[in-house]
Order: sequence, then C-alpha cells, then structure tokens
Amino acid sequence: CFYSAVCFICEIQWNFFFKTHFLKEALQHFSKNIRALVCFVFITYEVLSLKKLLQIDTQALHQEKLKSYIYVHTGSLNQSEYQGITYQARKEIHKAVRKILETEAKFFRRPFKEHFSTFDGEDHECALWLLLKRTQSEDKEVRLQAVQDLANNSHWHGYQYGTVAQTCDQRTAIGLARSKGINLRFFLPPPPLPKVKNDYTIEDELRLLLVSLPQTYLDPCVQHFTSLALRESSQILAAQRGGLWCFGGNGLPYCETLSKIPSETVELFCLQALVQHSKVSSHCDKIEAKGGLQLLQRIYQLRKDSAKIQRNIIRIIGNMALDERLHASIVRAGWISVLAEVMKSPHVIQSSHAARALANLDRDTVKEKYLDGVYVLHPQYRTSQPIRADILFVHGLLGAAFKTWRQQDIDRRLDKKASEGQEEYSQCWPKTWLASDCPALRVISVEYDTDLSDWKAKCPVEAHRKSIAYRSNELLDKLRAAGIGDRPLVWVSHSMGGLLVKKMLVDASKNPEMEKIVNNTRGIIFYSVPHHGSQLAEYSMNARYLLFPSVEVKELSKDSPALKELNDDFLSLAKDKKFSVLSFAETLPTHISSMIKLHIVPLESAKLGIGDLIPVDVNHLNICKPKKKDAFLYQHTLKFIQDVLAQELGD
Repeated sequence: CFYSAVCFICEIQWNFFFKTHFLKEALQHFSKNIRALVCFVFITYEVLSLKKLLQIDTQALHQEKLKSYIYVHTGSLNQSEYQGITYQARKEIHKAVRKILETEAKFFRRPFKEHFSTFDGEDHECALWLLLKRTQSEDKEVRLQAVQDLANNSHWHGYQYGTVAQTCDQRTAIGLARSKGINLRFFLPPPPLPKVKNDYTIEDELRLLLVSLPQTYLDPCVQHFTSLALRESSQILAAQRGGLWCFGGNGLPYCETLSKIPSETVELFCLQALVQHSKVSSHCDKIEAKGGLQLLQRIYQLRKDSAKIQRNIIRIIGNMALDERLHASIVRAGWISVLAEVMKSPHVIQSSHAARALANLDRDTVKEKYLDGVYVLHPQYRTSQPIRADILFVHGLLGAAFKTWRQQDIDRRLDKKASEGQEEYSQCWPKTWLASDCPALRVISVEYDTDLSDWKAKCPVEAHRKSIAYRSNELLDKLRAAGIGDRPLVWVSHSMGGLLVKKMLVDASKNPEMEKIVNNTRGIIFYSVPHHGSQLAEYSMNARYLLFPSVEVKELSKDSPALKELNDDFLSLAKDKKFSVLSFAETLPTHISSMIKLHIVPLESAKLGIGDLIPVDVNHLNICKPKKKDAFLYQHTLKFIQDVLAQELGD
C-alpha cells in the first residue's frame, strides 16, 4: 500500500510539475544558488500543501472504478519500520522531485524520439510513465517503439506491470499482446462476470442469445446450425418467441433430439451456430448488444477442458474483431489477456486462432483483414522485419489449414534410431520449418469444408456451393481482403486444392479487381493434384449404394470435360504469365479402409504438362508431409520457393 501511495503521489506531483514548468523557466535567469534556494522553498511548500493541491480526474477515476482491480505491492505497514506513511511519502517526494530537477534538461531538451526506457527509474517511476505517455503519441513510429520498449522490459516489480495493465489504452494492450514473449502480467484478468440470471444454465443462455438474433436474410448454413441448436428449445425460450423457432416451421427432420445429448455437445451445436452468425456484421452487433461477449467469456472459463469449445469461441471473437466498432467491447470483456495467453499455446490450431483474432484487432500495424478460414502462420507477432513475399497453402479433400501440413507421423517404438536426436515434431511445418528458413515471408493457410459424402456434410446446402467454381469466388474475396496479390506470391497445394488454385488463377485473370493476384504469382507447387481426374471418384460412383459421392468427388471424375477445360485454360495462362511450376506425384497406394488400398492420383493424372514432375515413394496422404526437415520433399520445396523468390529474398 505504501509503495502504491508513493507512486500515486509522485504521479500527481509529476503532473503538477508539468503545469508549473513555466515557473522553472523564469527561475533560470537567477543565479545557481538562488535557484537552489527557491526550489527548496517550492518543494517544501508543495509537501505542506499536498492535500490542497490534489486534483483527481473524475473520468479516469470512474474508469478505474469500473475495472474493479487494485494492484498492491505487499509489504509491512509497521510504523516503527517506515516511520509513518506521511513521513515516507514526504521523503520519497523530495527525492523524486530533486531527481526530476536534476534530469529535466536531459529529458525535455532532447527530441521526443529518445529511448526513455533506458533511463534509470530506481528512485521513481519516470521511465514507466514516459513510456506510457509515448504509447499514446500521435507519431506512429514513436508509439510503436514505446510499445516495443514496454514489452522488452523484464526487470520491473509486479505492481509496475499492474500499473501498465491499469493505465494503458486499448491500442497499447493489443500491441503488447502481439509482442513475442510478452509477460502476461501486463494484462488485466477478465472482469468478474455476473451470475447466470434466473437459474438459467449455460445452455439456456446460449439458446436465449440465438433466439434474439435476426432471422431474415440468413445464409443457409446459419439457418441449418441455428435450427439444429434450437430444435429442442426450452419452454421458457419458446414462450418468449411465441412458440418454437425453427426455420421451415418444424425444423430439420434429421435433427437429433438435444435432450438426449450431453450438455457439452449442445453447447458446441450452439457455438457452431454463433460462428455462422458472427460472419454477418449486423448479427455481430446484436451478439455484442445482448451480452454475448461476456457469455462467451464465462463459457470459455468453464470449459477449459474442451479445446474444441474454446477454439470455436476464439473463432467467433476473431470474426467479430473484423468490425472495428466492436474492438472496445471486446477489450472491455477481457479478451486481450485470454488471447495473449492462448498465443503462447504449444498447439498450433489454438495459437493460430488467437493470432488471427489479435491481428484483426491490431489496426495500428495490420492493414489486412483475415476473414473466417484464413490464418497467418508467420509472422504471428509484431515484427520490424519487412515482409517481402507471401506463401499460400491450400489443402485438399478432407484436409484442414493445419493438419494437412503436419510432419509425417513416426512410430517411435518401431523406429527408435531414426527418432533419436530428431528435432521436435512439427504440428505444421510451414509455421516452424519454413518460417525459420525464410523469415521474410508471410505464410498463410486457408481452410474450407470438403466432404467425401453428402451423408457427412457439415452443412447440407445447395450443391453448387460445394463446387470448385463457387469455392474459387468465395476464397478469392477472402484472399484479397488478406492482401494476397500485394506482394510476390507462391502457391502450395495438395490434391483437390491444386484444382482450386488453378480455378482461382483463371478466374482472377478475368476480373480486373483480382488481377494483382495473377500478376504477382511467381510459382506454384502441386502435391499429387489430379489434373486429369482421380480413381477415388470412380470408386465412389461404383460404390454409390454405400456412399453417395459429394459434389467435390463428382468433379474429380476421370477425363471430366470440366477438368479438361480448366486444365487447358490454366496451361494457357501459365505459359503466358511464365509461372514456375513444380509437381510431386505419389507412387504408393493409400489405405482408404482396412480392406481396400487405392492409388488415388496416378502418375499420369499428376502430370500437368509444364514444369518438373517428381515421383516420390509415399502415398497420397503423406505426399505433403515430410518425415523431417532434411527430407527430400521439404528441401526440394524450400529450394523451389527460394529460387522463384530469389530477387525478393536476396535483398
């Protein structure tokens, strides 16, 4: 308490010192002895009149009251030890003001760009407060440097970190959260949340929030997930809406009854519905107005044992962060400390979701916007190193933004020698290996839903929405929002993802707004891409009495006219733009069941017609998963990227 009181008094004395600065300027005309005498009288007078001079900013006081947190440096209050708080406060004030007078010229007669963080703040808090002041500078370079200086400090006491947490503005807090290796004591913990009203369960609260959201102009996926979540709505919620609310009247006939499903699964259904709502800007406003940010915070804290639930919640926050009007509400709800902590997670999926949310919040250094399904794998933190080019990863059927690009699994029990001394397993080699070898690149991975069978479709919407053509337009809009096309670009694709890449480039070449993507493409890597169709489609068609093939699989039929047209259009474009192309082809069959092996993309289908084609002794799933960093697959991929971007990376 004593040190906190001293800091508070010093801060007020410091502010008063600024207001009376003109007085010191006048005193400079007197002799050195006269100046010292006047300063002594001035200091003594200030101490004796301290009570009268204290002026509190009521607005700041109100803000601190709302935070409801007071950081106290613990210690003994024994009067014999400290000779009384008043005495100690007077002593510290004299010491601080004397030090301020001695160093005044050093501080304020230099340009504002001086690094005040190097100032010795042992006797007072000048360095800390000056850094905080600089974080609010109108000069962006000064502001960013001050945040970096704050983040680099590791010698402060706990109450000093608490001071920053209490007093820094929203922009500074976000910048600190995006600083690598940041001390989590810089952030306030999430505020205490009110108890669930009227004895509602979390499930009831989620359903109540869903019921309150708009019902018109909804995407079919939003309708599907919301109907599923509300299929067994409680009588309380039904009464508030005048009856059960399900799109189409009676809901979807194949919806399971949620009354027989564990509460965690019901919450997941509701959160999936909220994910879809959070993609609609006007719905985000409603979620915030109805206390959705606080409700999600409560669920996040209660469900720390469920990575899937927490991941969906952060995904919602990342979507809402696309709207700058909601940033203040997101910060007030305590999400900055949560996101900063998740950024440190060893699990690439969790940390990448948090990195996306923070990037969308950081309007001070990030001009791009990362829409749902677009993830930055590197750099995830603020960096002073300029980004010279982009690498974009596009997965294939049943793939994902992270798991498709993991290191090949090794059974260490069977291969102990091979695993001895091996570097740590990579959950996502573009994030670890490639980012390390090419730090000047921005590495992005996209995610979209694909299904081998309509029976397993996550969102049973119209067939055309799952076509390559529809996905191409959808992804192009997301990629332009993320700044793809503003720098030299290399595409890396697996399986059907390669067909999608070809379609996007062909479509972009016909759209002036997307022309940058084509003009800045330097190279493309294809991992087992079925340019001329796949045996998987033939197998699915032959076994249609067991499996109804999805739209994606139907489009992969061997010698499909649509595939031939796409390939011809792409070859013409690639030759015209002189794209560099590298293709890898699988030579081993893939186990698609315990009884069946299938060569999914044979060599002749992986042959594009331009560029190099390299057969590799792996199956379809492992063609994009190198065994280790020095494996042929990764090293050849790395060399291709470095060669086509030699001009950009060589500077």
